[in-house]
Amino acid sequence: MSPALRIGATGFGLIAVCYGFARFAFGLFLPQIDGELSLGSSLSGIISGGSFAGYCVAIVASAVLTERIGARAVATGAAIVAAVGMAGIALAPSPLILAIAVVVAGSSTGLASPPMAAAVAAAVQKSRQDLTNTVINAGTSAGVALSGPIALAIAGQWRLAFGAFAAVAVVLAIAAAISLPASSGGRGAGGLPPMNGPVMRLISASFLMGAASTALWSFGGQLVSQQLGWGPTGTGILWTCIGAGGIAGAWAGTLVGRFGLDAVHWTFLGLMTASILAVGSGIATPALALIGGAVFGAAYVMLTGVYLVWGIRALPDRPATGLMIGFLTIAVGQTAGAPLFGFLMAGPGAGPAVTCFAVLALFAGVFRARSTTESAVT
Repeated sequence: MSPALRIGATGFGLIAVCYGFARFAFGLFLPQIDGELSLGSSLSGIISGGSFAGYCVAIVASAVLTERIGARAVATGAAIVAAVGMAGIALAPSPLILAIAVVVAGSSTGLASPPMAAAVAAAVQKSRQDLTNTVINAGTSAGVALSGPIALAIAGQWRLAFGAFAAVAVVLAIAAAISLPASSGGRGAGGLPPMNGPVMRLISASFLMGAASTALWSFGGQLVSQQLGWGPTGTGILWTCIGAGGIAGAWAGTLVGRFGLDAVHWTFLGLMTASILAVGSGIATPALALIGGAVFGAAYVMLTGVYLVWGIRALPDRPATGLMIGFLTIAVGQTAGAPLFGFLMAGPGAGPAVTCFAVLALFAGVFRARSTTESAVT
């Protein structure tokens, strides 16, 4: 098996478990969790924001650790942290314990991404790195797509689902320990990346996109539950559509190579805006919501692929740190966005919250990727 295929398959599975199960499945099961533990919209937003905050801390630690101890150890640790966090969610007796477990589970995603970028840089030939990285990144969608049918199969039994997810994470820990190279994949000296204009434009774009995405990642289940009267079956189907659509993100590297970062960036920001309105607006129909979910999944994963390529190109000697910059600021945006959306939903209502966050996605396009990468290289 070629290094690209071996690392790509392992990374795809690891990202599917950490992102699709440990991080984003919380939004799928939120209506059932809320019904059992009585969270409310505001507390739900705070817990979701806490998950994103845990991610922020973890991804910085992961980039540093990957450059010091290598990809294999950090990726294996990410799967173990995911298993512990999801087991905690499955067993949580109270909102406080649930919040702690959600933060731990969400942290696994921050740990998982930098070592995969480093593993690709260390062992995959240059011409295949963008494609391999974006295929790995699309694992998010596979996890989300699988969580939907699982939710349907077990009739919304969220504790059972997270217990099963934890078991899968243990299997991925073993796979990462066997399959990934120990090398960090970088030649940089470490420390903070340069906070110059190119890096700041990447930070600004990814922050705004991340904030906007919480409208559906954290509250998609509640929006269709309130506006369309959907129960666990409907939200499970929506999540499957989001995940299935996100598989398109595997082609981010190919599209960027053909059309450039800016064109792909702008196109999928526009599609994200349309998808948030399609799912969350008061005029949403069941068919429109499902189509919007699929478009949202494609847009989100494609955009994370754009920021992944953007960051690695900006810091080619430090791939783990290059990925970390974009992914960290996506999560910082989500940390701020989830509580804000929750408060808007509890106050002015779902309609104004959805409209504000849909428009927010468009503002990310103000920051140009092409000038960022060109300035960073020259």
